[in-house]
Amino acid sequence: MTKGTLYIISAPSGAGKTSLVRAIVETLPNVVVSVSHTTRKMRVGEVDGRDYHFVDSQQFQAMVDNGDFLEYASVFGNSYGTSRQHIQEQLDSGNDVILEIDWQGARQIRQLMSACRSIFIVPPSIPALRERLQGREQDSDDVIESRMREAVSEMTHYPEFDYIVINDDFEQARDELAAIFVCHRMRLDSQQQNHAELLAGLLEPIN
Repeated sequence: MTKGTLYIISAPSGAGKTSLVRAIVETLPNVVVSVSHTTRKMRVGEVDGRDYHFVDSQQFQAMVDNGDFLEYASVFGNSYGTSRQHIQEQLDSGNDVILEIDWQGARQIRQLMSACRSIFIVPPSIPALRERLQGREQDSDDVIESRMREAVSEMTHYPEFDYIVINDDFEQARDELAAIFVCHRMRLDSQQQNHAELLAGLLEPIN
């Protein structure tokens, strides 16, 4: 059995990353999503260990001091971190792991784990992105405009990633994202390890 691959998936707010990731996990076997640690309060409907590992600031700092995080950051006064042990355990068990982080976190992870693959998801247009953000009916016009400016800034970093998926038609974007996972699993070294007996048999002399 080969080890799994770590996939970094980034996107601006409103690009549809969360829905695509959920669809991939439901569609492909042996794909899991990394669950981050956070100091923010649990929201209604969230489950500890499924959405996040919720810890207090003291616990989080202890993990930082112990070197338990592959990467960590502070966002709007709350801390978020990716567990090094959790990622490695999943990869060693043969699972592909999806890590949903921003471009800055992606840059940190690539420096630490060069074998990871990175994917950037973009909307089909600026008007489409604004329409999606407005469709949530959660933010004021000022907040939406702020998110739009932030999204444009984030998208300037797409050349740093290995793949780009344009989320216009959802089913097509899902299939394209799944194709990246499937194609990577077909690489020579993986197939040689996973099907060593079959390949050896194919090369036996025929009497």
